[in-house]
Amino acid sequence: MSLQAKLDAFKADFVAGKPPYNAPAAIHPVMARATAELIASGQAGRALKAGDKAPSFTLNDPDGKPVSSADLLAQGPLILSFYRGVWCPYCNMELQALQEALPAFQAAGAQLVAVSPQTAPNSRKSMRNNNLQFPILGDTRNDVAAAFGLRFALPDYLVDLYTMLKNDLPTFNGDPSWTLPMPARYVIAQDGTILYAEVNPDYTHRPEPEDMLHVLQAA
Repeated sequence: MSLQAKLDAFKADFVAGKPPYNAPAAIHPVMARATAELIASGQAGRALKAGDKAPSFTLNDPDGKPVSSADLLAQGPLILSFYRGVWCPYCNMELQALQEALPAFQAAGAQLVAVSPQTAPNSRKSMRNNNLQFPILGDTRNDVAAAFGLRFALPDYLVDLYTMLKNDLPTFNGDPSWTLPMPARYVIAQDGTILYAEVNPDYTHRPEPEDMLHVLQAA
């Protein structure tokens, strides 16, 4: 089953309120409104795209070790997956799919890292829960996401909903700003040129990991 098929099946069960989710029906129109407004804003179209130069960065891994994009690119092409956090089931399913594809990425000489605003303990939890063999780097305040054009502020009504659902982003992220990255995936060549970019303001839609293989093989 494809990643998107798995996401669609999860969403159908979640919206239907099937166990173990039992989500209140009233939350779904609120989430749909926020997604529609983010799409309408056009921000995804302004994010960095193929042909642009990727910004350089240095971020800490979950153990506090600095990891620089320059060092990663010295080893080969770089895959970046922007990850909202441990609380997002869609994001966790995507990480699992990327983990399954990791041997193919490595065979093409690529490095894979996820980038998330969450705190290091939450990144360690994400790595354990999803059995990851690639790191999640901590992007405090979503500064790297902003450099790629991905950071957005949640509208007040969505903040209220997340608070009700106990998705307390300031606690998850160690940052009071209530911002997130739009889900995005990039392939960056060793000279810093973006070869592949997939940005979607609808967090329930993610590209297939295999979509990047032809780009990596060409690189």
